[in-house]
Amino acid sequence: MEIGKIVKVSGPLIIAEGMAQCKMFDVVQVSDKKLIGEVIELRGDKASIQVYEETSGLGPGENVYSTGAPLSVELGPGLIEGIYDGIQRPLTKLKEASGDRIERGVYIPAVDHEKLWDFVPTLSVGDSVTAGAVLGTVKENVLILHKIMVPYGVEGTVKEIKKGSFTVDDTIATIATAHGDVKVTMLQKWPVRRGRPYLEKLSPSAPLVTGQRVIDTLFPIAKGGVAAVPGPFGSGKTIVQHQLAKWADADIIVYIGCGERGNEMTDVLNEFPSLIDPHSGQPLMKRTVLIANTSDMPVAAREASIYTGITIAEYFRDMGYSVAIMADSTSRWAEALREMSGRLEEMPGEEGYPAYLSSRLAEFYERAGVVKVLGQEGVTGSITAIGAVSPPGGDLSEPVSQATLRIVKVFWGLSASLAYKRHFPAVDWLTSYSLYADRLSEWYGDNIGDEWMGLRADLMRILQEEAQLDEIVRLVGMDALSPENRLTMETAKSIREDYLHQNAFHEVDTYASLEKQQYMMKLILEFDRLAKDALNKNVDIEDILELPVREKIGRAKYIPENEMSKFDELLAEISGSMLALTEQGGED
Repeated sequence: MEIGKIVKVSGPLIIAEGMAQCKMFDVVQVSDKKLIGEVIELRGDKASIQVYEETSGLGPGENVYSTGAPLSVELGPGLIEGIYDGIQRPLTKLKEASGDRIERGVYIPAVDHEKLWDFVPTLSVGDSVTAGAVLGTVKENVLILHKIMVPYGVEGTVKEIKKGSFTVDDTIATIATAHGDVKVTMLQKWPVRRGRPYLEKLSPSAPLVTGQRVIDTLFPIAKGGVAAVPGPFGSGKTIVQHQLAKWADADIIVYIGCGERGNEMTDVLNEFPSLIDPHSGQPLMKRTVLIANTSDMPVAAREASIYTGITIAEYFRDMGYSVAIMADSTSRWAEALREMSGRLEEMPGEEGYPAYLSSRLAEFYERAGVVKVLGQEGVTGSITAIGAVSPPGGDLSEPVSQATLRIVKVFWGLSASLAYKRHFPAVDWLTSYSLYADRLSEWYGDNIGDEWMGLRADLMRILQEEAQLDEIVRLVGMDALSPENRLTMETAKSIREDYLHQNAFHEVDTYASLEKQQYMMKLILEFDRLAKDALNKNVDIEDILELPVREKIGRAKYIPENEMSKFDELLAEISGSMLALTEQGGED
């Protein structure tokens, strides 16, 4: 271990001399308390170190020990259902070791090194393998089959492979390579700031179905896509991310609470273990990894938490899984960058953020995508990254929002005025956009039906017409509108209140399948189409709007998924009601 000496302490930043042998991003242990730190700047033999723990009580002259390795995460069986802090220390184990407050200098491995896992080999002696090839599997829980892969940089022939119960440190296979025999265990380590390699990046072609109507219908995200959820305080960013984590059809969820309030993270930690996964009927935690880094935890660990999360996501992607990663929120992460940059006395950029803010954000989001994985022919995996942005005062012109918008392809802009009206999710349909919608049209046509894109376009058109007519209504009132325009306003209101508004806490309305969404769109648009025909046949607009079936359309969101036949009955009732009205109008 190289030893340096502390010469300056400035909050989480420590400057030490005698560190000429260190490299950038090496992990060090600070003082005899063994606090974990990372080298983030080198000048001569002086190193600037960001410390991931509280630095009070440290002073000049204390020792610094180098580990000679970058900040890395442990990857192996036992990750799923784990709750970690920003540098992958298991919080449940830390609580057992040191109580409710984490003591400094406590190190506990991220995965259990003593637990035995049943390893089932999928290869035999003599098989040729490359990095990423699956040696065997471990059943992590009832949902997740954990694939044990050949480590990166290893290529050769299987010389020995075992079957039975082993710890993550036991040798489960020996591979003969050109440079000698390599013993493989179930545990891998990977530096968090380096993306894991893959064979080829592909263009996203299938949607990540979330069950949230405003997202799936109007602003879909592709599997392997990137999205931003910006919005002011109280607009529902965290609930949107919770809903996506609960209902998105990804195999694995990685949720990063990055600098969020402690009570919000507590809600997640209490709620997720009790939630039932709708796809499997098992607890949601059985496919989830949580990284909790609340706002009162050391600021440097907040900066690392994003990289810890995306590296764990890449590991499961390399097994061929579809992974969704939620970062809540990247603004707090950027604030951590700004604080460390200020302490390093770097030249500040816009609003004090470092000049490299955009490139760091891009580095994170670029690690998402659909890829062909190494060592497994024809297998693809994906990471979908969804980052919440918390602009001060809801000002989207601030640097973090603008830098994020230049990178992502889906923008779910949350509106304070919609939230104030209790319209949730408060996604503003006039400012949000998705650049994946047209690319996904083929998938919708093959899997849902040719009508989907047409229904979606009609919904968007009516909402835009409403925005234009709204100006007239404000000036001269609703009575000045023609019957056709009044119908448009009423249909738009139905779209907003009966379709886009969704109750996250209602047992039925919290999730809507694509089939149910298509039926709901048909109800609203069929009523609109038949009402226009009736208006052309001189039926009074008031009579149309007073039809009892309108209330049933409003309640259609509460029809359970297993009672889809009720939608066909409603469509028939709409046709019958409108026909009766038209005939009555003709007699009059």
